[in-house]
Amino acid sequence: MASRWARTGRADATLRAASGYLVLAVLATSLALVLRDGAPWIHPSPWLPMPFWPALLSSAVLGLTLAAVVVLMTRVAARFTWARRLHAELRPVARDLSFGQVLLLAGLSSLGEELLFRGLLTPLLGVPLSALLFGLAHQIRGPSRWVWVAWALVVGLGLGAIFAATGSLVGPFLAHAVVNAVNLSYLRDHDPDDAEQQPTL
Repeated sequence: MASRWARTGRADATLRAASGYLVLAVLATSLALVLRDGAPWIHPSPWLPMPFWPALLSSAVLGLTLAAVVVLMTRVAARFTWARRLHAELRPVARDLSFGQVLLLAGLSSLGEELLFRGLLTPLLGVPLSALLFGLAHQIRGPSRWVWVAWALVVGLGLGAIFAATGSLVGPFLAHAVVNAVNLSYLRDHDPDDAEQQPTL
């Protein structure tokens, strides 16, 4: 009985988080349409103006490349004590997630955050400032707070640069979703206290 209640509680928490990200996506889209008079998934003045399909393809390729680099860097960082500590502090969020919950959270968190920080804020504030706000939004409690902020800031710079360069939000969304899905799964499946395992960010 207790196990069933625990599963129900986790499912409810996942659904609330996913719903919050969906509301964020709708809000960011609405604000972009009002403030920018344009869709947030298209940059109004990209660094490299291209036709729609080449821009989308370039964005997707760059996004998937960035995702691969970020995932690889998290595995390399896992050798260090600060990364193991960060993994331990983040793990409770992912420890009991099912595969479906990982995909749901990865997809909707990426959608909401990309529409807000890249789609809405990057054209208004520029890549560095929107990345700084993205980093600050990733604060957590505990000693690893600023490590996580700095990591998110650096990744935010990459995501913002892809959007500003190609004009398409497809690449940043793909990168964000892949990184979230892979790293949530890794957080769930790997115990940083196990000396045989290498933790991740």
